[in-house]
Amino acid sequence: MTVTATDIRQLFKDYVQAMSGQSKTEELLDRYITDPGLKEHIRQAEAAFPSYQVIVNQSVVNGDLVACRMTFTGVHKGEFAGVPPTGRTASSDFMIFYRFEDGRIAEHWIQMDMSDVVRQLTAE
Repeated sequence: MTVTATDIRQLFKDYVQAMSGQSKTEELLDRYITDPGLKEHIRQAEAAFPSYQVIVNQSVVNGDLVACRMTFTGVHKGEFAGVPPTGRTASSDFMIFYRFEDGRIAEHWIQMDMSDVVRQLTAE
């Protein structure tokens, strides 16, 4: 079966909608992702910021790749980067590329300023 850019766009849209603002269960991760590194990244983020949200600000599809500029927002309820839970809301813009294969995310590359998130959590 040939997967088109339209198919990839829909898969990406479904993935973001399913993941944003909800608990990221193993079943949900397995439905959309085969990349073990992305699964671990999501598990860690979910442990620190349960049911965090992501907003797609811009995305471009090229073949099996999706490039995105997104915004992360979550309430800090678990340890993150050595910072104990603060109950504060943190938000950060980031860039991410996803490569889809067989209808799921097979690889990802992310650039996010984690120090900005830590600053928001530890600001006096």
